[in-house]
Amino acid sequence: MKPTIGIEVHVELKSKAKVFSDSKNNFSDEANTNINIIDIGYPGALPKLNKEVINMALKACLALNCKINRVMHFDRKNYFYPDLPKGYQITQNDTPIGYDGYVSIDGKDIEIERIHIEEDTCKSKHSDMTLLNFNRAGVPLLEIVTKPVISNGKEAMAYLEKLRETLLYLGISDVKMEEGSMRCDVNVSISDTKKLGAKCEIKNIGSISAVGIAIDYEIKRQKELLEKEENIIEETRRYDEKTKTTVSMRVKGNDYRCFPEPDIPSVHLTDQWIEEIRKSIPVLTDDLKTKYESLGINSQNIKTIINNKELCDFFEKVVDLTNPVIASNLLTGDISSYLNKNFISIENTGLSINDFVMLVKKLEDNEISSKQAKDIIPVLLEKGKEIDIIINELGIKKVDDSRILETVKEIVKSNPESVKDYKEGKDRAVKYLMGQVMSISKGQADPVIAKKLLIEELKKY
Repeated sequence: MKPTIGIEVHVELKSKAKVFSDSKNNFSDEANTNINIIDIGYPGALPKLNKEVINMALKACLALNCKINRVMHFDRKNYFYPDLPKGYQITQNDTPIGYDGYVSIDGKDIEIERIHIEEDTCKSKHSDMTLLNFNRAGVPLLEIVTKPVISNGKEAMAYLEKLRETLLYLGISDVKMEEGSMRCDVNVSISDTKKLGAKCEIKNIGSISAVGIAIDYEIKRQKELLEKEENIIEETRRYDEKTKTTVSMRVKGNDYRCFPEPDIPSVHLTDQWIEEIRKSIPVLTDDLKTKYESLGINSQNIKTIINNKELCDFFEKVVDLTNPVIASNLLTGDISSYLNKNFISIENTGLSINDFVMLVKKLEDNEISSKQAKDIIPVLLEKGKEIDIIINELGIKKVDDSRILETVKEIVKSNPESVKDYKEGKDRAVKYLMGQVMSISKGQADPVIAKKLLIEELKKY
């Protein structure tokens, strides 16, 4: 039995204004403050297309390898729901801005059928009554629809991670699933013939990992039904986070009576317009990964840097000014640890480009040890002082290699039992002796150099 999966992703764009009105595009402000007569569907209020949204959509289409519809129009998608004030949603049914694109993951191209622009609905809040927040009405959305070419949950997660990464680095969306700026609906069908099986759509999936779980559960559920020779009902289901299952919501119905939007003229995208947008696309993650690999940065550090755009932006500012390997080790090690522990981004610290470059240089020139850098980094991030001032305040002194060797020889000589343990292959001996070295040097010895000298001394016995 072959599973066939397609994914529809709705992405909120970070334009200053909404897609068809000049209301501020900020859903998180106080409820119902960013609205006007267009957003709340007053009769006779005419929409006006936001060019910034077109530019953002073009960026996404070009980055996702899509063909572009040079002439496109908008349509009215008619359905009734309380969060839809006009009784219809303005979308692109017949002429999506982009089509026939792809995202490459693990040697496979996940084909994109279409990318179209549409407006978001109000946000409903259900309690004893249903309340509507019109701040979200008219927020610009991109709907990105794959062809039914995904095979399993793992592949779907990889696609969504790559898509999220690309849109984030384009700077057109926050793509935060936990905040609703990226939302996923998944279509799953199972068939033991060449024909596609009955399609079930899964909604309300709150994270990329949950998408994988929901897909794998739905594949299992549908297989079990077919094995029992039971019919699969084409329906809309929701994902239940607590039970890690999908639950039936309603039988599917999709007669939206779409027709062209009469109040918005067709948009003509010229070659010059498209080329200007193409030139504005920043360096994306595939090129960054290739660049970092060529600099000798290890794969785990690359992944950590790429996954944190603020960290990557900072790294890009310093990568050509200093040793990239040492810089990446610092950013993905002690600095990331500090940021995660204190729930802040690197932008909200006192760390300057110059101070960071100086820190890397002192490590590269062996003016300070990695252990001493650990003591410097928290002060540097919290107070933003110059490195030399911090070193003086902390009383940090560089221990000469000859002094480390003297300490190593003295400790090895006075610990014959540990030498014996080392010769018998017991790892604890080196750990114990290293502890003695660091203790006597009051943490000032470079642990890398100290360990190297210790091993060399032990081999003499």
